[in-house]
Amino acid sequence: LVFGNVLKNNTYPLSVSAERLSQAVFIAEQVIKLKADAVAHGSTGAGNDQVRFDMIFNIMIPGVEIITPIRDLKLSREAEISYLKEKGVHMNFEKAAYSINKGLWGTSVGGRETLNSRGMLPESAWPTQVSRRDAEEVKLHFEKGELKAVNDQVFGHPTDAILHLQSIAGSFGIGRDIHVGDTIIGIKGRVGFEAAAPMVILKAHHALEKHVLTKWQLSWKDQLAQFYGNWLHEGQILDPVMRDIEAYLLSSQQQ
Repeated sequence: LVFGNVLKNNTYPLSVSAERLSQAVFIAEQVIKLKADAVAHGSTGAGNDQVRFDMIFNIMIPGVEIITPIRDLKLSREAEISYLKEKGVHMNFEKAAYSINKGLWGTSVGGRETLNSRGMLPESAWPTQVSRRDAEEVKLHFEKGELKAVNDQVFGHPTDAILHLQSIAGSFGIGRDIHVGDTIIGIKGRVGFEAAAPMVILKAHHALEKHVLTKWQLSWKDQLAQFYGNWLHEGQILDPVMRDIEAYLLSSQQQ
């Protein structure tokens, strides 16, 4: 995603879709280890996640029963909250009015405001509140396209660097936006997201690439990355063509 500067519809860094596919592959591997005869996921039947999980499971663990209670029983969020209350679960159910999916590469936020074309999420709905307003300079160190250090602090794995950058940039409210796109099942979807570290990383990485890649490398990379992002978003991470595109993206990072 970094090597390709992938932003779906020039807006969304594929926070949830990339996370879901990683989860699905890992879960399928666990099912194989456990020799389980069933696997469950919590997709509602309204959007993309059901396709991502079902597709990965059907490819990697064919024949294993897939159980999806919320989809099968057609449970609304209100019905789920009522069920939890009946069972004595105590939590902030006002927050539960929003669907929040937090991952390494950003956090999505869905709620009543995102169910129409114009609504904007209230400040209280964002998981990370704005707490810093004074300008701050941040220095990113890339090595063959990978983020290795932030402000001269070197990290053993890019994941740690991303988390550290998120802790700095998130409090500024950077990377907040609302994405409108087409779901896999053919309807328009609208979701809020905050992705401070991804947006800073992608923009810095893209600026760096302009200095070290030729115009034709950049041109082909943009085309391949757009296809890669769209195909990944639709759950097709196991398509062999993805390995071919990844090989090109990796090759493009040598300088």
